[in-house]
Amino acid sequence: MRAVSTSRPPSPTAAHLTPQDPTPRESGFAMPPEWAPHAATWMSWPGDDELWFGHLEGVRAEFAELVRTIARFEPVHLLVRDEESEGDARRRLGDGVDVTLHRVPLDDVWIRDNGPIFVTREDRVTGDGSAQVPSPAAQPPALSLINWKFNAWGGKFRWEQDDEVPEYVAAFLGIRHWDRPEVLEGGGLEVNGARVGLTTRSCFLSEARNPGLTEEDYAALLSDTLGVEKLLWLDGGLENDHTDGHIDTITRFTDERTIVTSVAEDPSDANHPVMAKNLADLRAMTDARGRPFRIVELPLPVNRLEGAEGRLPPTYANFYVGNGFVVVPQYGDPNDERALEVLRPLFPGREVIGLSSRKIIEGGGSFHCMTQQQPVGEPWTGG
Repeated sequence: MRAVSTSRPPSPTAAHLTPQDPTPRESGFAMPPEWAPHAATWMSWPGDDELWFGHLEGVRAEFAELVRTIARFEPVHLLVRDEESEGDARRRLGDGVDVTLHRVPLDDVWIRDNGPIFVTREDRVTGDGSAQVPSPAAQPPALSLINWKFNAWGGKFRWEQDDEVPEYVAAFLGIRHWDRPEVLEGGGLEVNGARVGLTTRSCFLSEARNPGLTEEDYAALLSDTLGVEKLLWLDGGLENDHTDGHIDTITRFTDERTIVTSVAEDPSDANHPVMAKNLADLRAMTDARGRPFRIVELPLPVNRLEGAEGRLPPTYANFYVGNGFVVVPQYGDPNDERALEVLRPLFPGREVIGLSSRKIIEGGGSFHCMTQQQPVGEPWTGG
């Protein structure tokens, strides 16, 4: 385990680009899919017992196992908010783990949403959808990122310190990057690596995020910033999800042509009609070349879980894909193993690992919400 300076690194010269500069798309950048090779995973250590409704000890035990598992496959950059969090992380993780600690002020752990979204400049999909083949001497892709605004899903919690995380990451890596004025959370968008994005109206069209932005506005924004040429919309997500229905809690791409989507099998469950509508809509959708997707159903947990603020939103769709592995949340539920059986064939060549998230779900999210992949690439300094 390594530690970096507890002080915030200075920003590189001319590191910031604004909406008045050439866009990421104009500069050749796009967001790669999660299954593209990673250089590292970024995470934030849990540090506030009040936010976890008194479950912090159990949350930290589960989180430590998640960190150790990911670090078996790829480096982990772990943000720690203070001396107590750093000491706790060191004790729980021990020696011999591929983890770098960063002392950074934090409000919470959900780095998928408050962290940067990385983009790369590499061989791209052509206009007809066919992949351009890189030459054997091709250089590593250039790596940049988008610093979106974060407001804790519409002002539901504290967020001011978390909103600074993308700038810390950009400064640490020495990346020239784009600062955007829009609120956008990483858990609200899925991409398939072939110019298609997937989101929910309940989240993106919330007035607490970007008042006045329409579906057409988002399509143009994500085309300019992330290379999404076709944006698909589902209506909503799980009951009592404080993210207003993030796509990563219900429906995920597993490759360019395959989508796995959550289903509630009990007709009396409040989630049943929403998930059934999503399933029907997905079956009618097509990719950037007009081809239907392969749709795979993923059951939700059978047991209803209650927390301090009512029903919890446990889901197996909040898995995280990394270099040679997929980690899937488990809840001590009859459907835990069944979910792993659904997902294993969708990730050939990757170890599909179930880990406990029973305490973590008390905070409303799980593994995907707690991770942010850094794709392989050389930090972009301009040009």
